[in-house]
Amino acid sequence: MRKKILLSFLLFFCIFSPLLADAPSVSDIQVIRPIDSIQKDDCILILAPHPDDEAIGCAGIIHEAIAQGAKVKVCYLTNGDHNQLAFIVYKKRIPLRRNEFVYLGEVRRKEAIKAMKLLGVDEKNLIFLGYPDFGTFTIFKNFWQTKKPFKSWLTRISQVPYKENLSFSAPYTGESILSDLKSVILSYKPNKIFVSHPADGNVDHKSFYLFLQIALADLEGEIPKPKVYPYLIHCVGWPMPRHYHPELNLGPPKKFLNNQINWMKFELTPEQIEKKHQAVLCYKSQTASSAFYLLAFCRKDELFSDFAPIELSRHPAPESPEALISDYVVTDDSFLIRIKKPKKLKERFITQTYVFGYSYKKPFAQMPKIRIITKYDKFKIFDKKTLMKPEGNGVSLEFSPDALVLKLPLKILGEPDFILFSLKPYLGKAEQEFLPSEALGFRKIDLK
Repeated sequence: MRKKILLSFLLFFCIFSPLLADAPSVSDIQVIRPIDSIQKDDCILILAPHPDDEAIGCAGIIHEAIAQGAKVKVCYLTNGDHNQLAFIVYKKRIPLRRNEFVYLGEVRRKEAIKAMKLLGVDEKNLIFLGYPDFGTFTIFKNFWQTKKPFKSWLTRISQVPYKENLSFSAPYTGESILSDLKSVILSYKPNKIFVSHPADGNVDHKSFYLFLQIALADLEGEIPKPKVYPYLIHCVGWPMPRHYHPELNLGPPKKFLNNQINWMKFELTPEQIEKKHQAVLCYKSQTASSAFYLLAFCRKDELFSDFAPIELSRHPAPESPEALISDYVVTDDSFLIRIKKPKKLKERFITQTYVFGYSYKKPFAQMPKIRIITKYDKFKIFDKKTLMKPEGNGVSLEFSPDALVLKLPLKILGEPDFILFSLKPYLGKAEQEFLPSEALGFRKIDLK
């Protein structure tokens, strides 16, 4: 009998322990408040990096908005034409020609029309931009003020190829995407915007959030400031269990609890869960290979969250790195970043930091797009794709047993009013506890 009990326990552990790996413990539980209710006079804009993201992340919100008589538009950044695995499973052949990827983008556009019609959104309220799937973050950080637009390595295309799209023939540049997004927002004037999360694991999801932040800053004073609700889609090991579980709540990933992210939820009715289920199934090109994952989002609630902005006032320059009053300090002429580290890590300590400055006095296209890579006590700094010379630019790095401190002159950041900032230390699993919340995504830092 004892052997049977032991075997049963081992079987349960082997089957279910992977599913529970990201389940929060009692001490991790965080209060999740209800999202602001949808009102009849709301103008809601859903920003989806790819066709299907709007259904996975916001189908319940969309259904509720239509039921309340609110206005809803959905804007798609890409047509999702870069998913080779989905194409292989869906069409049962390996794509070899660029036209086949464009064809997949057309398929996904038609699937989006069908899915949104099921939720009550008319095709005239769907806006497809058609920028390169898996290329928009590279555009954001590298392709501004250039005569050579980004070229997709799969399609070998450098401009929007879809004739039905708003942005047909627009070059793959940051100015094109920003201009289109501003045009959509300015003409529609939404009071609520749902957008992909700044900590999402997919680069297109990060970039749509970043483009939105720049667009809203550019439009400040021209439109009432909308509320922004980011939704998370890609996070390793989440949500669990996989497959369709309408009886379960979604729940935030464990690593996103208690780290300055304020979570909100929208509770779905049984009818809305079923509508969401049907909408996701409209994406046959994706569910053919990933139904187990996509349907895992069809649950009793939808989650939304964002990092709280960090506000920094000017302080005198510290006498030493040990005198820093916080992990981020702004002085009259510099921005300082302290990255904590395990003492035992030296040569293996590697970080990558993005610093995108925004100024109200100059177009964002003209602002530096800074990336810094550090390895132990050495660093390289890039502005877009250009490697900057270390001498004479005022950038410095100090390496101590406990931390690394980067000093960036505000001049090389373009004298910004705020920055969009992300850092990623590359650590082993044993050192994951040292990861700061910024390692999960982009933060907005206001410089006063």
